[in-house]
Amino acid sequence: MTELKQKVKNALNEGRTLILGSEVLIGFEFRSAFQTGFDKLPFVIQYTRLAGLCLMLLALALLIAPATRHRLVERGGDSQGFLAYTTRIIEIALLPFALGLGIDLYLAAQKVTGPKSALAAGIIATAFALFFWYGLEMLDRRKQGKEKTMSNQKSTPIKALSEDETTLSDKVEHVLTETRMVLPGVQALLGFQLSIILLESFDQLSSSSKYIHLVSLALIAVSIVLLMTPASYHRIVERGEDTEGFHRFASHTLLAAVAFLALGISGDFFVVVNRVTHAMLFALIASIIMLVLFYGLWFALPIYRRTTGNY
Repeated sequence: MTELKQKVKNALNEGRTLILGSEVLIGFEFRSAFQTGFDKLPFVIQYTRLAGLCLMLLALALLIAPATRHRLVERGGDSQGFLAYTTRIIEIALLPFALGLGIDLYLAAQKVTGPKSALAAGIIATAFALFFWYGLEMLDRRKQGKEKTMSNQKSTPIKALSEDETTLSDKVEHVLTETRMVLPGVQALLGFQLSIILLESFDQLSSSSKYIHLVSLALIAVSIVLLMTPASYHRIVERGEDTEGFHRFASHTLLAAVAFLALGISGDFFVVVNRVTHAMLFALIASIIMLVLFYGLWFALPIYRRTTGNY
């Protein structure tokens, strides 16, 4: 059983993870209103951007609320009431965040693909986020409820830890810390990718480069959704408990997120190299080399060391 102190710490850290995402996208929304391309957008699109900003501000207001309550009500202390409040706030805040993310992707796609395809992209993005932040957790919660009933009838022997063995709580804290290490940069990258679309120089790109940029943007968005998933999973499914199942789940989502991140960065690297050199073949080779570098350092080398035992 995870201690209350550790549960509260994890809840606040997970809230901080979500706050970083909303703040980056809010900064983009504020900045987009002053971009040269914003005035050329139809009024419907401008007001849709305003709606997306409102949703992100609502998410931010909810996510910061636990911090002020912890100071004013709890006086910095840990309590079950505060833990339940923080858990509920995180669950609610994910909804406007998902809607705001979907609006941002709709607006980005609208300039490249047209309104109908953009609407489909926005709906898919929102549905994808809602599934990973709510649907997946609800399914796993029902499954765990059935398994817990069966496991309660069995007794599990307690394994003694060796001196150099990492505890489960430490493993969970490590994977959440690693997620927070990756997330801020990915969120900032998404903000820059979105803002590029409003620049006049973006209109000068070839049609293929515009689509590659849009696909890269979508890949980065997928990475963000996956990086934020462990926080919601820990709150909704595990109720803040540190379990081996959560550690395994968070590890898998982190690895999947950086895999999509590598694809997204390499795609935009192709766009930049092609714009500078005006040589599509050279840009393609350069982006493939960059992708191989990412996958080699992030996956191939660690797997090789694990299989050979050369740590």
